[in-house]
Amino acid sequence: MKSVKLFGLAIGASLALSTAAFAQDVTVAVAGPMTGGESAFGRQMKNGADMAVKDLNAAGGVLGKKLALEVGDDACDPKQARSVAEKLASEKIPFVAGHYCSSSSIPASEAYADGNVLQITPASTNPLFTERKLWNVARVCGRDDQQGLVAADYIVKNYKGKNVAILNDKTTYGKGLADETKKALNKAGFQEKMFESYNKGDKDFTAIVSRMKRENIDLVYVGGYHQESGLIVRQMRDQGMQTVLMAGDALADKEFASITGPAGEGTLFTFGPDPRNKPTAKAIVEKFKAENIDPEGYTLYTYAAFQVWSQAVKKAGTTDPKKVMDTIKAGSWDTVIGKMEFDAKGDIKQIDYVVYKWDAKGNYTEINAKGS
Repeated sequence: MKSVKLFGLAIGASLALSTAAFAQDVTVAVAGPMTGGESAFGRQMKNGADMAVKDLNAAGGVLGKKLALEVGDDACDPKQARSVAEKLASEKIPFVAGHYCSSSSIPASEAYADGNVLQITPASTNPLFTERKLWNVARVCGRDDQQGLVAADYIVKNYKGKNVAILNDKTTYGKGLADETKKALNKAGFQEKMFESYNKGDKDFTAIVSRMKRENIDLVYVGGYHQESGLIVRQMRDQGMQTVLMAGDALADKEFASITGPAGEGTLFTFGPDPRNKPTAKAIVEKFKAENIDPEGYTLYTYAAFQVWSQAVKKAGTTDPKKVMDTIKAGSWDTVIGKMEFDAKGDIKQIDYVVYKWDAKGNYTEINAKGS
């Protein structure tokens, strides 16, 4: 019998959304921003986790036991993420798929390590997550030093001799991604005209946009999340600017288009090859669509995290987190987004970022290196 619990410790709440799990159930968790500005991505993660648990249980569960899913809400707040992690660790949950924001995943991972919890993030891309030699961390996505290279390569090829600005929101994810992109650009001999920061949650970008207008900026690269990026686009258009905005994987949700409206047309972002289009995902995508869910962004990455963990549990013959992690790093795993192998740090060995462009209808499509 599956149960789902949703909690956010910052508000001191723990809500049971269905009946409690039977004692023989294995409780696992998904944790991310179920509320707050990045809740669109929390929804993606929960959708992926719900479907994965449903499918695993339909196939007999793990080691003959059914899975129960607990949902932790960190609202992309580092302190709340740490509290969520401590709560899950105290419950001796063996596996968590999470978190979304790197600024949440990194402090949470320390609590998980202390509490003997295996953590696979579907979405946190800051290199530091896997660079601290923690035994319990892995990710099924790429890293900012990888997608920053792809963004820089695109800019160098398509904006040679043009004016480029780089902005960041000061967060672990945003600042890290902006720094990696700047580093790659500068190494290629391309010097940005502006490098500025703002605060996550800001809504008025008049000063930054006005400066970009004075500097005749042709492309602005934003290390930050979709809410602020969407507002920057709108405020550039309000000032009559046609400057192209480019960002990272945090724009991979249709909520970005709902913020910008038609003004978002031409906006660029980096993300892995669309997992919805992979042959390995066809059957699962159809299941999501049958439930009127578009498995965009990190939905299928979350599903894949559960696949990796469950396959490793079966091979190890135990849910013991340390034994399962050793098994994960020693094996090769078939997932909805393709075959995965992990290095000693917990990073996947095969990474491939591409560039996408938003159109006026609120859809994004992959484009080639020439920007067509």
